[in-house]
Order: sequence, then C-alpha cells, then structure tokens
Amino acid sequence: MDGPVSAPGAAPAEEANRRAADGSDLVARLRRICGDEHVLTDHFQLRTYESDGLLQYRSVPRAAVLPGSAEEVAAVVRACHRAGVPWVARGSGSGLSGGALPVQEGVLIVLTRLRRILEVDLPNQRVVCEPGVTNLAITAAVAPSHFFPPDPSSQIVCSIGGNVAENSGGAHCFKYGFTTHYVCGLEVVLPDGTVVQLGGKELDVPGYDLHGVFVGSEGTLGVATRITVRVIPSPESVRTLVAFFDSPAHAGHAVSAIVAAGVVPGAIEMMDRLSIDASEQMAHAGWPKDAGAALLVELDGPESECEARFDEVRRLCDEAGAAGVVVPRDAAQRDVFWKMRKAAFPAMGRISPHYYVQDGVIPRTRLPEVLEQIDALSREYDLRVGNVFHAGDGNLHPLVCYDGEKPGDAQRAEELAGEIVLACVQLGGSITGEHGIGVDKKRYMPKMFAEPDLAAFQKLRCAFDPDGLANPGKVMPTPRLCGEVPGPYRQHPLERAGLAERF
Repeated sequence: MDGPVSAPGAAPAEEANRRAADGSDLVARLRRICGDEHVLTDHFQLRTYESDGLLQYRSVPRAAVLPGSAEEVAAVVRACHRAGVPWVARGSGSGLSGGALPVQEGVLIVLTRLRRILEVDLPNQRVVCEPGVTNLAITAAVAPSHFFPPDPSSQIVCSIGGNVAENSGGAHCFKYGFTTHYVCGLEVVLPDGTVVQLGGKELDVPGYDLHGVFVGSEGTLGVATRITVRVIPSPESVRTLVAFFDSPAHAGHAVSAIVAAGVVPGAIEMMDRLSIDASEQMAHAGWPKDAGAALLVELDGPESECEARFDEVRRLCDEAGAAGVVVPRDAAQRDVFWKMRKAAFPAMGRISPHYYVQDGVIPRTRLPEVLEQIDALSREYDLRVGNVFHAGDGNLHPLVCYDGEKPGDAQRAEELAGEIVLACVQLGGSITGEHGIGVDKKRYMPKMFAEPDLAAFQKLRCAFDPDGLANPGKVMPTPRLCGEVPGPYRQHPLERAGLAERF
C-alpha cells in the first residue's frame, strides 16, 4: 500500500480527493483550533524551528502550531490525520539527534505552552505535569524534601516531554536510572487523534507495559500531553570530590576500581583536558591546568555510609594514580564543580566555532580502548575531540570540533563522529545512551540490530501509527510501509513525495 490507510468503505480515489481538500484547508483549520497567533507560517518565523540541538540537520515545516492545552493537541493531530499530513512533536528543542527535525510540508507541534505542574502528591511520591515543564522545575516543585533523579545537563531548559521521548539520563543515572524508571503514567494522543491513558499512578498497572514502550519511542508512537512521574526523598548527606589524573585512561582505571569495590556513587563523571579548558572559561573552578582528566565523584545517602565510602573512594583514586584530589569546601563550590561538568557542551563553543556532539555507550572496562581509538581518529581526521561522559555506565559524549566555514570540515566531523559510534558497537556497546537515534544515527541501526529485530520494531510502530504520519523518517534506517515485514526495505511515500529533506 503506497499511501495512508483509507477510511472504511471509502474508495481510494474518494479518500485521496478528500485528503487533498482537507490538506489545502489544514492551516485554516489549525488557526481555528489554536488561534491565529499560535499558528506560524511565515518562513522567517519557521526558521526558529528548523532544527533541534543538532544543527547539522535543518528542515523548515509547512507550519508550526503552538497548542495551549491537551485538547488542542488532540484536535491538531486529528486535523493532520484527516488531511494525511505528517507531523512532528517538539519540546524545548534541546535534543541532540535530530529527533525533532521538522518534515517539509508537514506540521510541527510545539508543546512549550503546556508547562503546568498539575499535581504534587508527596505522600505518594508522584507529580503530574504537562510535557512543556522543564526537568529542573519538577525537582524545584518538590524540594527540599524530594527530587527527580534523571538530570540531563540541559535540565534548566529541556522539557519532560522530550525526556520521555528520548528516555534521557543524566549525571546521576548510574545509581538512579533513566527517565523510564520514573515515568508511571502517560496521557497520550495517538497519531489518529485518539486520547488514551497508558499506565497510571499505581506501582504496577495490570496489562501490557505500554507506557514503558512509549518512553524512548522518540515521538513515533504519539505525543504525551500529561505525564505522571515518581519522585524520591532527598538523600540525608551528599559528599563530592574531584580527582585529577594524567590521562582519561588513568581516570578510567579509577572508575573500574570504584565500581569493583562495590561502591555505587550517585554520580561519577569524567572530563578530558579539552573539555576542562572549555568549561573553565564559563565556570572558573580553578582546576589544575596540567591535568589530563578530571573525575567528578558524588556519593549520597545516609551520613554514616557516605562518610565511610568517601574515604574509600579517595583512597581508590590515589591508588589509581590521581595527581590530586579536591573536596569542595562548601555547597557553593560544589555547585561550581557541577557547573564545570554541565557547562561542557555549551562551553565548547568558546574554543571551537562548531562542534558535533555524539553519544555512544561502551562497557566501562573497555574505556581505555575506546579512548585510544578516539585519539587515533582525532589525529587521522586532524580534528580535535573533547570527551565528556557518564563514566559509571560508559556513556560517552565526544564533541568533535570543526570549522564550518572550512570546506569539507563539517563532513569530516560527521564521519569521525560516526566512526566513534561504530567503535562503541564493535566493543560491545550501543549506538546511543540517552540522546536517541533520530535522523543522526538511524543509518547505524543495522550495525546493532538484525533484520528480524528491525522488523519487530516496525510492527510495533505500525500498531500505533498505521498511516506513518508521526515523526516520519526517524529511528528506522529506511522507512518501510506498515505490514511489509519481513522483506526488503522500500521507499516510504513521504520520501518519494520529497517531504523530508534528509533521510
């Protein structure tokens, strides 16, 4: 079947004519739903939304609509479905995989107006919020007694809807887990505009774990309009240190020693020399200028446990060859140390006009090997690479520096970033840890998954979205028509119609 599924009893020609008529009237319909001021069609206004945080991919949509309620979101999706027009949901636009890249001639549904926290239920450790609420706002709403553990570096601006779409992690994911471990329930608008409830406030809702399926689906199964998350009590004590090493490889040995000793830090983060230099210009932490790597370790929990484990971690760092260990003198200095780590991505712009952020995972015991490979690739491509990562779970975030004004530099940076992804897979890791597949890494999916695996993914996707209108061109290496499994890939009709700039 080469087009959207026809309505029951409708002839294909009649259905096509109806959808063409609905498509021509779609913008007017969207204006009636959300108001003229919340539907953007001017080219220069739309340029604001042409990419997410991964600037290498750009596409201008036909229209951007900013609904103000869950009811308006559902009405917008129904209008797109009726017209057979593809759509993409977007939160804060801080994603780094091209997951919110618009579809040409499609509609971009921007959820930034849905930013209400609807309910805070601390006795039951639940918060209900809309998708535009920022990650940090959830912790602020339940502080100081509780907090929301998943904490991406962009948590000041990234939205919980985007966190759900990408199954975001953060610095504290080693101990506390990812977004999927904290989402209990979702109100979801399916691609035909139907509103359903997946999961709930309960610990274990009977039936299939559909809300677990939805988390990390990157906007291909629908759009969440109400999210119920679990928050947890704040730890009694927090102890932080930064250990400095001659190289990331030496710091990696310290990570292995800490984990092997049975210590489970709340966070264990690593930065190399290049990323330290960049962040120092923003955070001014005063870290040693000759350190090849910094290891930021944070313990939290009962006071007595933190005290005992803290001395053990410090000893293990010394035994691994730490050139020095610094303990923040107060909470303010601890905040500066964390600013160093969380500023790494934006700070890289201070030492390179452009950079390409990648995201891969390796077994932490293979850390020295992959760092050697990254160093060799950096020399081969003659491009600097800054390494920042969640060391505890082996989630790498290499930042490939390049000059976009220099012919060929951007392409070489993308190729180098791809080689790093392949190296992660070859060492037994994954092509993504928390940034998602989007358009950036879908070409590498066959390197990690066999054809039956991809076919199973597609069956699930088609169960939610038989017409293929929800965030088309993302995740799967080549879009397939629903029902075409198993079998060879064929060109998706949206591609054939030229509705996507870069598949």
